[in-house]
Amino acid sequence: MQFREQPIYEDMEAVASILKNSGFFNEEEQEVGVSLVRERLEQGEKSLYFFQFAQEGAQVLGYTCFGPIPGTRFSYDLYWIAVDPAYQRQGIGGLLLQQTEAQIERRGGKRIYIETSSQSLYLPTRSFYTRHGYILEGQLKDYYAPGDDKLLYVKGW
Repeated sequence: MQFREQPIYEDMEAVASILKNSGFFNEEEQEVGVSLVRERLEQGEKSLYFFQFAQEGAQVLGYTCFGPIPGTRFSYDLYWIAVDPAYQRQGIGGLLLQQTEAQIERRGGKRIYIETSSQSLYLPTRSFYTRHGYILEGQLKDYYAPGDDKLLYVKGW
Protein backbone atom coordinates (compact mmCIF):
# COMPACT_ATOMS: atom_id res chain seq x y z
CA MET A 1 0.00 0.00 0.00
CA GLN A 2 1.22 3.47 -0.88
CA PHE A 3 0.19 6.89 0.36
CA ARG A 4 0.10 10.10 -1.63
CA GLU A 5 -0.96 13.65 -0.93
CA GLN A 6 -1.66 15.10 -4.37
CA PRO A 7 -5.07 14.39 -5.90
CA ILE A 8 -5.42 13.49 -9.56
CA TYR A 9 -8.52 13.77 -11.74
CA GLU A 10 -9.31 10.06 -11.42
CA ASP A 11 -9.70 10.60 -7.67
CA MET A 12 -13.03 12.34 -8.22
CA GLU A 13 -14.50 9.06 -9.46
CA ALA A 14 -12.76 7.04 -6.72
CA VAL A 15 -14.02 9.37 -3.98
CA ALA A 16 -17.56 9.28 -5.41
CA SER A 17 -17.49 5.48 -5.37
CA ILE A 18 -16.06 5.21 -1.84
CA LEU A 19 -18.58 7.66 -0.39
CA LYS A 20 -21.54 6.07 -2.19
CA ASN A 21 -20.58 2.52 -1.23
CA SER A 22 -19.88 3.41 2.39
CA GLY A 23 -23.57 3.69 3.22
CA PHE A 24 -22.86 6.67 5.49
CA PHE A 25 -23.29 9.64 3.19
CA ASN A 26 -26.35 10.95 1.37
CA GLU A 27 -26.20 12.16 -2.22
CA GLU A 28 -25.62 15.80 -1.26
CA GLU A 29 -22.74 14.84 1.04
CA GLN A 30 -21.23 12.68 -1.69
CA GLU A 31 -21.33 15.63 -4.10
CA VAL A 32 -19.58 17.82 -1.53
CA GLY A 33 -16.83 15.23 -1.08
CA VAL A 34 -16.18 15.10 -4.82
CA SER A 35 -16.37 18.90 -5.16
CA LEU A 36 -13.51 19.33 -2.65
CA VAL A 37 -11.25 17.16 -4.81
CA ARG A 38 -12.26 19.21 -7.86
CA GLU A 39 -11.63 22.48 -6.02
CA ARG A 40 -8.16 21.34 -4.99
CA LEU A 41 -7.35 20.29 -8.56
CA GLU A 42 -8.50 23.66 -9.90
CA GLN A 43 -7.04 25.95 -7.22
CA GLY A 44 -4.14 23.99 -5.76
CA GLU A 45 -3.13 24.79 -2.19
CA LYS A 46 -5.07 28.07 -2.35
CA SER A 47 -8.20 25.95 -1.92
CA LEU A 48 -6.99 25.12 1.62
CA TYR A 49 -8.10 21.51 1.05
CA PHE A 50 -5.41 18.89 1.54
CA PHE A 51 -5.60 15.15 0.98
CA GLN A 52 -4.10 11.83 1.88
CA PHE A 53 -4.85 8.83 -0.34
CA ALA A 54 -4.14 5.15 0.37
CA GLN A 55 -3.86 2.99 -2.72
CA GLU A 56 -2.73 -0.36 -4.10
CA GLY A 57 -1.57 0.11 -7.65
CA ALA A 58 -4.16 2.38 -9.27
CA GLN A 59 -6.94 1.38 -6.80
CA VAL A 60 -7.76 4.05 -4.20
CA LEU A 61 -8.60 2.24 -0.95
CA GLY A 62 -9.44 5.27 1.15
CA TYR A 63 -8.73 8.93 1.68
CA THR A 64 -8.81 11.90 4.00
CA CYS A 65 -9.53 15.55 3.30
CA PHE A 66 -8.50 18.22 5.77
CA GLY A 67 -7.47 21.85 6.00
CA PRO A 68 -6.47 24.69 8.27
CA ILE A 69 -9.30 26.43 10.09
CA PRO A 70 -9.41 30.07 8.91
CA GLY A 71 -8.78 32.56 11.70
CA THR A 72 -6.79 30.10 13.82
CA ARG A 73 -3.03 29.70 14.17
CA PHE A 74 -2.54 25.96 14.61
CA SER A 75 -5.93 24.28 14.20
CA TYR A 76 -7.09 21.98 11.41
CA ASP A 77 -10.40 20.36 10.51
CA LEU A 78 -10.55 16.77 9.31
CA TYR A 79 -13.40 17.07 6.83
CA TRP A 80 -13.49 13.53 5.48
CA ILE A 81 -12.07 10.11 6.23
CA ALA A 82 -13.47 7.17 4.30
CA VAL A 83 -12.28 3.71 3.31
CA ASP A 84 -13.81 1.57 0.57
CA PRO A 85 -16.03 -1.00 2.36
CA ALA A 86 -14.16 -3.84 0.62
CA TYR A 87 -10.99 -2.76 2.45
CA GLN A 88 -12.36 -1.82 5.86
CA ARG A 89 -11.22 -3.49 9.10
CA GLN A 90 -7.68 -3.89 7.74
CA GLY A 91 -6.15 -0.90 9.54
CA ILE A 92 -6.23 1.37 6.50
CA GLY A 93 -8.31 4.04 8.22
CA GLY A 94 -5.89 4.18 11.14
CA LEU A 95 -2.90 4.43 8.81
CA LEU A 96 -4.61 7.17 6.82
CA LEU A 97 -5.30 9.06 10.04
CA GLN A 98 -1.66 8.72 11.14
CA GLN A 99 -0.43 9.95 7.76
CA THR A 100 -2.86 12.87 7.93
CA GLU A 101 -1.79 13.82 11.46
CA ALA A 102 1.87 13.74 10.38
CA GLN A 103 1.10 15.91 7.35
CA ILE A 104 -0.75 18.41 9.57
CA GLU A 105 2.13 18.48 12.04
CA ARG A 106 4.61 19.15 9.20
CA ARG A 107 2.43 22.11 8.23
CA GLY A 108 2.63 23.50 11.77
CA GLY A 109 -0.72 22.22 13.01
CA LYS A 110 -1.14 21.41 16.69
CA ARG A 111 -4.82 20.51 16.99
CA ILE A 112 -7.22 18.54 14.81
CA TYR A 113 -10.99 18.86 15.06
CA ILE A 114 -13.45 16.30 13.73
CA GLU A 115 -17.22 16.61 13.69
CA THR A 116 -19.61 13.71 13.36
CA SER A 117 -23.21 12.74 13.96
CA SER A 118 -24.66 11.31 17.17
CA GLN A 119 -26.78 8.81 15.19
CA SER A 120 -26.19 5.15 16.06
CA LEU A 121 -24.97 4.53 12.50
CA TYR A 122 -21.87 6.54 13.44
CA LEU A 123 -21.04 4.63 16.64
CA PRO A 124 -18.18 2.72 14.90
CA THR A 125 -16.86 6.06 13.61
CA ARG A 126 -16.91 7.59 17.08
CA SER A 127 -15.19 4.51 18.54
CA PHE A 128 -12.53 4.80 15.83
CA TYR A 129 -11.81 8.40 16.83
CA THR A 130 -11.52 7.62 20.54
CA ARG A 131 -9.26 4.61 19.84
CA HIS A 132 -6.94 6.99 18.01
CA GLY A 133 -6.69 9.49 20.85
CA TYR A 134 -9.48 11.93 20.00
CA ILE A 135 -11.55 13.33 22.87
CA LEU A 136 -15.21 14.33 22.68
CA GLU A 137 -15.06 18.02 23.47
CA GLY A 138 -18.45 19.35 22.43
CA GLN A 139 -22.02 18.48 21.52
CA LEU A 140 -24.55 20.66 19.72
CA LYS A 141 -28.07 19.36 20.23
CA ASP A 142 -30.29 18.78 17.19
CA TYR A 143 -27.62 20.28 14.92
CA TYR A 144 -28.20 18.11 11.84
CA ALA A 145 -31.85 17.29 12.54
CA PRO A 146 -34.08 16.74 15.56
CA GLY A 147 -32.38 14.03 17.61
CA ASP A 148 -29.18 14.18 15.55
CA ASP A 149 -26.51 16.08 17.46
CA LYS A 150 -23.19 17.33 16.15
CA LEU A 151 -20.31 15.83 18.15
CA LEU A 152 -16.93 17.56 18.12
CA TYR A 153 -13.77 15.55 18.73
CA VAL A 154 -10.30 17.01 19.18
CA LYS A 155 -6.72 15.81 19.39
CA GLY A 156 -3.72 17.98 20.10
CA TRP A 157 0.01 17.68 20.64
